[in-house]
Amino acid sequence: MSQTTKPAKRGRRTIARHGELKSPHPLAFLLKVVGIIVAVGLVSGAGVAAYAAYDITTSFTEASVDLDGQEAVPPDIGAIEGGVNLLVAGTDECLPEFAAYFGDRCTGADSEGELNDVNLLVHISDAPRRVTVISFPRDLMAPVPSCTAEDGSETGGASKQQINSVFEEGGLNCVVKTVSQLSGLNIPFAAKVNFGGVINITDAIGGVEVCIGNGGIRDFYTGIDWPAGNRTVQGMEALQFLRTRHGLENGSDLARISNQQQYMSRLARKLVSEEVLTNPATLLKLATTAVDNTTPSKSLTNPLTLVQIALAVKSVPFDEIVFVQYPVTDDPADSNRVVPDYEAADQLWAALAANQPIVLTSDPNVGGGVITADPPADAATPDPAATPGATEAPAEAPVELDIPGQSAAQNTCSAGNLSG
Repeated sequence: MSQTTKPAKRGRRTIARHGELKSPHPLAFLLKVVGIIVAVGLVSGAGVAAYAAYDITTSFTEASVDLDGQEAVPPDIGAIEGGVNLLVAGTDECLPEFAAYFGDRCTGADSEGELNDVNLLVHISDAPRRVTVISFPRDLMAPVPSCTAEDGSETGGASKQQINSVFEEGGLNCVVKTVSQLSGLNIPFAAKVNFGGVINITDAIGGVEVCIGNGGIRDFYTGIDWPAGNRTVQGMEALQFLRTRHGLENGSDLARISNQQQYMSRLARKLVSEEVLTNPATLLKLATTAVDNTTPSKSLTNPLTLVQIALAVKSVPFDEIVFVQYPVTDDPADSNRVVPDYEAADQLWAALAANQPIVLTSDPNVGGGVITADPPADAATPDPAATPGATEAPAEAPVELDIPGQSAAQNTCSAGNLSG
């Protein structure tokens, strides 16, 4: 691996955290994959999993990607054994059907390349099951290992490179290898999703209700001018909501991550609601929509693997589904970039290795992305007893981490940039 800092390349790769963001910024794509997982798992309970899962995943395998050095668990009947890690990379790929919405990003001089602006590491623990979703900021400067690109060539790697440039250079495999090196975790499963998917996925489930705080959001760059209060977003509005950062108090990419975690939390609750779970037509639409917008690793294309993961996560309580931001600090070489806070990150990885409950002590109100709100009315958690063979998880001492994030049981609202 090269021992020199890798210079930023052409075009949008050097967008500053506090500068104008020209490209759409997709997120909440954890549940693009979870959409498939939950749907297939439920179909499994209905006794037709073999046919439905095969039918859904046939096209899923066509563009699948090999991962270097990541060991996958052989598929079997029943919940996947042990812990498992899955990487979701959201890219700013310009799909023809949506290109007209994004101006120069998709039709002008800024249209070349494809950046992994969203990087989510989903950790599912061994029993008692917990889910932790770690968001890696797009402006993170970190070591990047050499890896095999999709065309078979070898990339050189760098001692310091902006993480959102890795996909353009080496594809999904390189993103996985980079995050695996940062975390020290084996990541056997991965998927790439495009920003058009957020439009389709929210349409498939009838929208997601989000909360706009303060006096509302006004953002010229994403076309938002919304008042305070609850708002059901779907289609283009969902993408606008996930892109916005100028509409937030802080205006940074880190604030946007907090706002996007609000969306992921509410989307998680929507997916396990009766409105979705008890509607086979909605589930099938959700699964097929996710497939149409996802490029998986080869390890994720086996229907039995999807069922295994579904069985592992379907009864996890909301307070054990935690969304966190990878710990960072300002880059001494560039105030518009961030670098790993390895000491804080080590505490996170140790908590995951020990399968300890995570309690986030960082105040969500100080980051300028969200403000706290009343507990959600739909915060009832899945009942472990509803799953055959499940037992109540033993009480364990939680670990307190002073890093930004929230659980799916918490309620937050966007920290809008308009005064109340």
